[in-house]
Order: sequence, then C-alpha cells, then structure tokens
Amino acid sequence: MENWKVLDSKYILQRPWATLRVDRLEMPNGQIKEEYYVLEYPTWVNMIAITEDEQLIFVKQYRHGAKEVMIELSAGVVEAGEDPEFAARRELLEETGYAFKDCQYICKLYANPATSGNLTYTYLLTAGQKIQEQELDDSEDIEVVLMNKEEAMNFLFENKIGQALHSSAMFYTFKTLGWI
Repeated sequence: MENWKVLDSKYILQRPWATLRVDRLEMPNGQIKEEYYVLEYPTWVNMIAITEDEQLIFVKQYRHGAKEVMIELSAGVVEAGEDPEFAARRELLEETGYAFKDCQYICKLYANPATSGNLTYTYLLTAGQKIQEQELDDSEDIEVVLMNKEEAMNFLFENKIGQALHSSAMFYTFKTLGWI
C-alpha cells in the first residue's frame, strides 16, 4: 500500500470546532480523485476516572448532534502545544472538580480515519479527590455522575454509552484493569 498523493487542497470552511477541506488526490494506480472531503478536528482526550473510593466518574450532558442527554466519559480538546496527559488532568478538573494522583496512557484512536485525521487519546486516572467546584465553559452544562465498578460495566454492556470512542475507551481500559 502507498499513500495517496495530494495534488491540491482547498479549505471550504474554517471554524474553531469544524474545518472542512477538499483535496484533489492521485491514487497509486494513477486514478485522480477530483473531490475528497476531509473534516479537521483538534486532538481530543477521553478519561476513565476513578476516585479514591473506587467510584468511576461520568458526565451527563446534552449532545445537540444526537439531540439527546447522554452519560459519557469526561473528555475534551487538547489545546495547541499541550501534552495530552496534561489536557486529561486539566479537563477532568474543570468538568468535575476532581484531581488525580495517577495517570496511565491506555490507547489512541481515530474516530473515522477515512474522512478525518484527528486522534483521541484515552487515559486512566486513579486515586481522584474532589478539590474544587466545576469550572465550566459558557457552552457546558455538565452534571457529574458517579458509578461503582459493577454499575459502570453494566452501563457499558447494556449499550448505554452512545459515544463510540467512549465505549471503545472503556473496553480497552476495563481489559487493562482485568475487569473483562
């Protein structure tokens, strides 16, 4: 396999949370793709967060794309030049008010590598303590939800985690922990 050659690239839309470009490509067999659309997003982090008393931290929030209130992992964007582990700790503190003693890298995933190139890193953070109140952005309305191990595993296995990257992150992490 060889990479496709980019002959031309144009931005159609450039906004902080959505960037769309169209590439003109040459495939290794010589075929030209006149319009191949690519969505650009920033790098993200997903966090499996476990408190000192063995509670897993989730967040409940409205997701406009799905038009549903969902329970998910705490997650967020990695700012330009920021280390993903630092971003994981920062996002958890902002969204939940919890700080964590230990942080372990679990995996990195692409949401859809056919049409977007951004990575999502997953970290397991343990020994969490609530040290402050939430510091939410203007566009965030987040409720913290705590579950024990059995509740969290049932939530996952009953298909109640609607965000695919969060489900994947939970499976990888639960496997790492020896829970499955």
